[in-house]
Formats: sequence, structure tokens, C-alpha cells
Amino acid sequence: KKPNMNMNADGKSAEQIRKTAEDFEAVFLTQMVEQMFDQLPTDGLFGGGHGEKVYRSMLAQEYGKVMASNGGVGIADEVQREMLKLQEARS
Repeated sequence: KKPNMNMNADGKSAEQIRKTAEDFEAVFLTQMVEQMFDQLPTDGLFGGGHGEKVYRSMLAQEYGKVMASNGGVGIADEVQREMLKLQEARS
């Protein structure tokens, strides 16, 4: 395996740090989307039930991941900056 020249002192590459920051933002956005989904009515012939809860949860997760990977709301950028600062301070 070829060593990554972009490694920092802790052995984390810039790509790994960015992915971690985006994952963090995706979790935040998922929570936000789930709160929005809670307000939607589920009545009707095929609405409600345990299946819908599971489906909505999975859909909210995917929305969160997609939003974070497409720029999100800027949380990943801040998290990435802070992670890099902390790792630089440790060096």
C-alpha cells in the first residue's frame, strides 16, 4: 500500500478528516429532517404504522448524507477547521 503524503501527525489524511466532518454534519442534518418529518400527517389508506416510521428514518438519513456531501449548511467546514487546529496543536 502506497503511503499517503497528505498525512498529518496523527496519521489522518485530509480526506479522512473531511469525511469525518461531513459525517458529523450528516448526523445533524438527519436530526433536523426527522424533526420536520414528525410534523407531517400520516393518515390515509396506506399511512402510518411501524413500517412508515422505519422508512421515514432511513429517508431522513439519506437526505442528511446527500445534503452534507453537497455542501450542507457549513457545519462540516467548521468541524474540519477545528479538527485540523487541534491536530496541529498536538504536533
